[in-house]
Amino acid sequence: MYQIQMYKRVIRPLLFLFDPEAVHHFAFGVLNFFQSIPGVVKIQRKLFCYTDARLERELFGIKFPNPIGLAAGFDKNAVAINSLSNFGFGFIEIGTLTPVSQPGNPKKRLFRLQKDKAIINRMGFNNKGVIAAVKRLKKRKSDIIIGGNIGKNKVTPNEKAVDDYRITFEALFEVVDYFVVNVSSPNTPNLRALQDKKPLTHILNSLQEKNSQKTIRKPILLKIAPDLTDAQLLDIIDIVKSTQIDGVIATNTTIEREGLEESKEKLTKIGNGGLSGKPLAKRSTEVIRFLADQSNKAFPIIGVGGIHSPKDAIEKLEAGADLIQIFTGFIYEGPSLVKRILKSL
Repeated sequence: MYQIQMYKRVIRPLLFLFDPEAVHHFAFGVLNFFQSIPGVVKIQRKLFCYTDARLERELFGIKFPNPIGLAAGFDKNAVAINSLSNFGFGFIEIGTLTPVSQPGNPKKRLFRLQKDKAIINRMGFNNKGVIAAVKRLKKRKSDIIIGGNIGKNKVTPNEKAVDDYRITFEALFEVVDYFVVNVSSPNTPNLRALQDKKPLTHILNSLQEKNSQKTIRKPILLKIAPDLTDAQLLDIIDIVKSTQIDGVIATNTTIEREGLEESKEKLTKIGNGGLSGKPLAKRSTEVIRFLADQSNKAFPIIGVGGIHSPKDAIEKLEAGADLIQIFTGFIYEGPSLVKRILKSL
């Protein structure tokens, strides 16, 4: 309880005084610095980690020590894997990574909606490129399970998108445990058009072809948007079955703005971007339940979107998620959230 109050009354208000993107990079620097101080890692793990054999999950050939992961976008370039692994996560997803480094969209592109416990971002797959991430992953000290979230460069036309996904897949293959195909970010022009049945099937089949050529294949999952219609979600179920990929991550951020407490004036000023956090909880759970029910649980689902409490996590799992991921909840509720969820499970 002391940790929660300390974070919410002192640390979070202080951090929220500054630009979100600047604070994010500052926090990474602080975390990585503390890793070099003797005894800090031991203290960190005692404060934030929780181990129990009953929390273990085995999915698509991987044994997860617990079902809570850190969602993609938090550590795009794999710069803080060693630090973040000491907060109790069962797995960490890096990326989204593209073949070539790109700056992303113009700043300012990350906004807090404190009244809603939400974030709007239009980062635009800003990353240092897949090769830079590979070099870091080869040097990491932590043995935590790593997922590689892959996308296409902004300048790559959709008809050639498959080439970008193949390049990042090949580059990351030896340094990650599973892959996530991201065609659902709202912040790269026309990217979501790749969720249509024909182009998506082509991309996934192409990656499966490369996967089959390996001595040991690695799981491939698909990350989908929460804004898909029921008909489109049924298409996703068909695509998963036909391409024989290993599962779905539901969901990415939403372009919807309904029901927010934040003023319309502020939302208009912010403009476009994907919304994450508490307002996404209901819709992401609906998508999870729909996929689980309509497919008769034919494939694993990782649930993400609006998880800010143990109750939120349990709702996702009861709806049909096999694992869950957090992102915005980690920022608003603090690093003790992972341990609180694990204890409740």
